[in-house]
Amino acid sequence: MNATGRFISLEGIEGAGKSTLAAALRVALRSRGLSVLLTREPGGTPLAEQLRALLLARGDERILPEAEALLMFAARSIHLENLIRPALHAGTWVICDRFTDATRAYQGAGRGVDGALIEGLARSVHDTLWPQRTLLLDLPVATGLARVASRRSQGDRFEDEDQRFFERVRERYLALAADEPDRVRVLDASREPDSVVAQALDALADLLG
Repeated sequence: MNATGRFISLEGIEGAGKSTLAAALRVALRSRGLSVLLTREPGGTPLAEQLRALLLARGDERILPEAEALLMFAARSIHLENLIRPALHAGTWVICDRFTDATRAYQGAGRGVDGALIEGLARSVHDTLWPQRTLLLDLPVATGLARVASRRSQGDRFEDEDQRFFERVRERYLALAADEPDRVRVLDASREPDSVVAQALDALADLLG
């Protein structure tokens, strides 16, 4: 990987403001003369976006939690091979809306998928390639869900879940941050967007040099 390329992931429950922060970070980093790519998971490439559509759409046919995790990693493998790795090798800063921490939180804590399965898939799909910095946008579940409810009339399969599901997801995210404080930095996402951006830039300061 080119010495100037950086891999940054954004994590958090629904309504945390990841998309807003990603757009603001792109502006801030480009103003510093950096090449920046915004992408998301699941998705990021045409084929991975097709898998995203399958994962998010409501349907009559049930997707078991283990199958959901496998589809997430299938999309991730395609995304890494065709977009993320080439961008990093070219020296681009990649800002990714969700990565494997999301699978740990949503499929692991939320759905109850065996953590050993998730970690084994992570080793197989991306081995030692992890984000240099993960920004966890944390806020109370009720606040996040209220934001989601105010901006759209129809959610996806994940947004349909109840508050208890998202409480489990949030707890897992915070546990990950406690386990890996050098990589995962917690931001107070309940604050105004400008404040969240300032927190994020402070969390990236050592990578910016």
